[in-house]
Amino acid sequence: MIFVSKKAEVCPQLFFYLVVEKNMNLKPYIQIARPDHWFKNIFILPGICLALFFSSIQFEYIFFLNLFIAVVSVCLVASSNYVLNEILDAPMDILHPEKKERPLAKGDAKKSIAYIEWIILGFIGLSLAFMINKNLGFATLALWIMGTFYNVPPIRLKELPYFDVLSEAINNPLRLLIGWYASGAESMPPLSIIIAYWMFGSFLMAVKRLAEYRMINDEKIAGDYRKSFKFYNDERLIVSIIFYASLFALMSGVFIARYRIDLVVATPLVAYCMAYYLHIGFKPNSSVQHPEKLINEPKLMIIVTITFIIFAVFLFYKIPHFKEMFDPWILPK
Repeated sequence: MIFVSKKAEVCPQLFFYLVVEKNMNLKPYIQIARPDHWFKNIFILPGICLALFFSSIQFEYIFFLNLFIAVVSVCLVASSNYVLNEILDAPMDILHPEKKERPLAKGDAKKSIAYIEWIILGFIGLSLAFMINKNLGFATLALWIMGTFYNVPPIRLKELPYFDVLSEAINNPLRLLIGWYASGAESMPPLSIIIAYWMFGSFLMAVKRLAEYRMINDEKIAGDYRKSFKFYNDERLIVSIIFYASLFALMSGVFIARYRIDLVVATPLVAYCMAYYLHIGFKPNSSVQHPEKLINEPKLMIIVTITFIIFAVFLFYKIPHFKEMFDPWILPK
């Protein structure tokens, strides 16, 4: 981080010079930061709910201020990762029927300036997170580091079958931790919910991969665009989707049985959300390929909203005698 700090002292001045003195067009650089993807950070909400469930947190001014700063922080760090993704994916994006229109792939943005943007966004986002508390800072730093491992050779996890999904999906539990620590919690959340949230993210990512693979519909082009597609096929992707969904269900069950059996009420809706998401993934030119477009799926948005509300209600509200329903029944003689 010392290297990043020294760079960050010079980069804002250089960026300002390019914008003001050289009249640089900012639009493509805003596009590669993908602010339309910021809605994904809604995944910090369960972390906030869980922190409120497990900890005694006061709804004071500082609580809401910290949450606001944490949201800004995670959005900037996510954008930093998106910029790095666009820089390193530009040569492959040219081969993709839709991503070839991205600014770097088209030549509308300069790679050298994009690297400066990557450093600035990451530095500001991480600085804000550490300003709140060190646990939040390290969780946000982990999110930034995973973006590096995911994109940068020779590791470049996005090119390895299954690791591409698992490494991208680990951002889910990291966002959960960001919501958790931004709320003021000091301990770690239960391991069961961390694994469950990771597998839920893996399910979402695997369905996205399946939709991408089916859309390209050409093994050679798919393999040239993304190396992991040289290994994947419909069967392998569907089998992995079932694995991730099953492990999510098992780990969620461990959490529910251990901490709040009342959440069983929400499980049918969670299962329906996942089934409907998979259904969308099979549609031609599915919006699953572009998560920012999922907001245009009104039925999915309604189901997800209702499911989250029910989850939040029964996380805090205990149904009288509900637990006894799952005990062995004594039949009359």
